[in-house]
Amino acid sequence: MATGTIPAAARRRSAELRELVERHARQYYVLDSPEISDAEYDTLFRELLDVEARYPELQTPDSPTQRVGGAPLDAFSKVRHRAPMLSLNNAFSPDEVREFGRRVERHAGAVAGYVCELKIDGLALSLTYRDGTYVRAATRGNGVEGEDVTANVRTIRSVPMSIDAAALGRRSEFEARGEVYLPKAAFATVNARLEEAGKPTYANPRNAAAGAVRQLDPSVTAKRGLQTFMYQLDPPGPARTQAEVLDALQTLGFRVNPNRRVAATIDEVLAFLEEWADGRHNLDYETDGVVVKVLSLAEQAELGSISRSPRWAIAYKFPPEERETTVLDIIVGVGRTGAVTPVAMLEPVVVAGSTVRRCTLHNEDEVQRKDVRIGDTVVLHKAGDVIPEIVRVVLERRPKKTKPWVMPGRCPACDFELVREEGEVVRRCLNPLCPAQRRERILHFASRGTMNIEGLGPAIVDQLVELGHVQEPADLFTLTRDQLLTLDGFAERSAEKLLASIDKRRSVPLDRLINALGIRHVGEHTALTLAGHFGSLEALAQAGEAQLLDVEGMGPVVARHVAMWFESSEGKEVLDHLRNVGVAAEGASRTEGAWTGQTWVLTGSLDGLTRPEAEERIRVLGGNPSSSVSKKTHTVVAGSAPGSKLEKARRLGVRVIDEATFLDELSAAEAGR
Repeated sequence: MATGTIPAAARRRSAELRELVERHARQYYVLDSPEISDAEYDTLFRELLDVEARYPELQTPDSPTQRVGGAPLDAFSKVRHRAPMLSLNNAFSPDEVREFGRRVERHAGAVAGYVCELKIDGLALSLTYRDGTYVRAATRGNGVEGEDVTANVRTIRSVPMSIDAAALGRRSEFEARGEVYLPKAAFATVNARLEEAGKPTYANPRNAAAGAVRQLDPSVTAKRGLQTFMYQLDPPGPARTQAEVLDALQTLGFRVNPNRRVAATIDEVLAFLEEWADGRHNLDYETDGVVVKVLSLAEQAELGSISRSPRWAIAYKFPPEERETTVLDIIVGVGRTGAVTPVAMLEPVVVAGSTVRRCTLHNEDEVQRKDVRIGDTVVLHKAGDVIPEIVRVVLERRPKKTKPWVMPGRCPACDFELVREEGEVVRRCLNPLCPAQRRERILHFASRGTMNIEGLGPAIVDQLVELGHVQEPADLFTLTRDQLLTLDGFAERSAEKLLASIDKRRSVPLDRLINALGIRHVGEHTALTLAGHFGSLEALAQAGEAQLLDVEGMGPVVARHVAMWFESSEGKEVLDHLRNVGVAAEGASRTEGAWTGQTWVLTGSLDGLTRPEAEERIRVLGGNPSSSVSKKTHTVVAGSAPGSKLEKARRLGVRVIDEATFLDELSAAEAGR
């Protein structure tokens, strides 16, 4: 329809409806104070949909109707942050928080005070606005580069698509940073739906939020019920304190956590920490600590930052929540490489926001060290607020006549004898036809970190294996609609969707395919190294143990197992079958940059950034972080208390630099990318 033929009344009504729907959405999702009923809101929303359907030219990018999601993406593009998204140093005790206060005063003298903000257990996010309109969203990534998640974040109701002109003031472009998270109730709903569909559930709300934001299909993100809290504004405008920044964010239409406090002294900070150590359990979202920031923005600027984190802020982590429960049984699970792991089956107990029913005991030596027995009362926490772990046994409540647990001598899945090889802490089933290993290999092949076949979870794999439809990874690519329709819970649409998901993964980056093969000792990092060195699966398959040992960072144990896998009849059969069904690698996932082809080794502890962050930034520049020094090493970075790698580097004549030089070279290389 030509622009001139749109009735003026329709133009006015569409503008009015956009303003009304956006305003009432903000009242509901941001301010938690709805002014109209859900039914009234739905009526306005449907009317706007109708107007835009009749006159498509009236649909604007910032229309509330565009929050429901768009076309699925093939992949996320990378976004370079205009200023690094720094992470925070952690404090794990009140004494460490006091020491933070002393450091601040040593550098800046007496400060005006501090702001205490609850640390949201979610995913860091950066939102960019230009002339009052939402234009981009990016994840933190490695702090320098993140993923462009603009389409997905558009579906989050508490993120404004446009800013009121009066609130905007003179800002032509600004960036708001904060956290996207999944409320506890929404997390429970997501997991219930996944469980019902036979798909793997999320371990905690943070993982669920990250998974929702990083969905390739924005319409899936729209259904997850994500929320946001924003805490940083760049530029801050007339704000002179962090408290004023938070007020400004609210004025601009962002959702800001109300549970915050300005503290005049560190003693007042500690009182806030103590108050929320227990109070956090009554919130409808997960928080794992408190972020303490210097109040004055001028004093923040004076304190500055080191490469990884600001000197003017610290993240206090709450002690892990501990709960008591009972060990109902100890079973053993068989992994994809045959490793047999004891697992404690527990009386269900809620720990750190989710119900725990089982907990790994790692290996038989660990069971004996802790002396965990069936029937014991144990103290449980989540290591890092994520992984359930038995801290100790409550010996005074141990039932009489309990017996020490003994590892079985034969595989519970195939009855093969279990073998404990010299120097290893685990027993293994060496039967290549073991059904439990087969199941785990297929699950590993399909997992997010490897082939990333969406919708193929444990319950579906169990049925496929049990019915004989799938015996090895290649069989996934020969599945038919009729075979899937024999599975519980499958109909025409779900069968077609899974087949399409499988078909899309016939071509993947080389490192993902190597990782998917399930070779012992080969994970994401080693797969990336092998892909970068050999460039093709054929070249890797033809490499012997001696050639593998020439790969920077490849030790003899890993080299031996990689060579053995490719030389084995089982390995050759897996590769042949994958080729026959059209599975191929796209090529090595290697970043070209200023340090392409250079191998960097880190030794000792770094003060300015963590080792994983340093390694990731090296990779972004095309370099290869390695754990061992050789003549091929380009540079060794010596942190504090360096080990034997420093001596070896000097003996071989390898270049050695300190952390300060490394950070300077890193910044210069990143600036020139």
